[in-house]
Amino acid sequence: MSTHAEVETAVTADWGGGTLPYRIGHKKLGMWLFIVSDALTFSALLIGYSYARLASNQWPTPFKFSPSILFSTTMTLCLLSSSFTMVMAVKASAHGNRRAARRWIGGTMLGGLLFLVLHLYEWNHLISEGLKPFSLPKEWLERWPQASPLFGATFFAITGLHMFHVFTGFCYLGIVALTIRKRTHEDVEVSGLYWHFVDLVWMFVFPMIYLLSVDFKG
Repeated sequence: MSTHAEVETAVTADWGGGTLPYRIGHKKLGMWLFIVSDALTFSALLIGYSYARLASNQWPTPFKFSPSILFSTTMTLCLLSSSFTMVMAVKASAHGNRRAARRWIGGTMLGGLLFLVLHLYEWNHLISEGLKPFSLPKEWLERWPQASPLFGATFFAITGLHMFHVFTGFCYLGIVALTIRKRTHEDVEVSGLYWHFVDLVWMFVFPMIYLLSVDFKG
């Protein structure tokens, strides 16, 4: 037995898990590196948003509980449900049931599509009210005369980037579902990592952008 084989056998025996602890597929490693880098991007945006909010003399709180917060909560439930279906897709793939995995991935895509449709509807509503990246609606300025015009810029930048990630994930899952027979379990698992990351980011965006801007007096 070669020296390398002896060392590998010894480490595997000590670990007791049947595989080396640091062995990971290149696809999964690449996805983890992407997630870490993308998490830094969203962290920078959210930190910038927090700084702009704290530095402003007056920050608008325009979102009424009904329908704005209820509407955004429905969007959140769509993403949470899609995370559950993604978990089931990975589980089905792990058991070799490709048909079930494809169905669960389809359910995940449906949740993502509903989120996108609802979010675009909300964007259209805010734009029709007069919200732009560097200007606020007249009604908002009447209530908050010293409001920072950066509200629109931060809102559209953060939610827009997140929507782009959801759309990318929707396309990614569609490719995996269509070619499920040619895919390995690792492919399904890696797509699940991406989708769970997108959902996790929204769990920070939702309270910081929406819940902290609830209009309690409206």
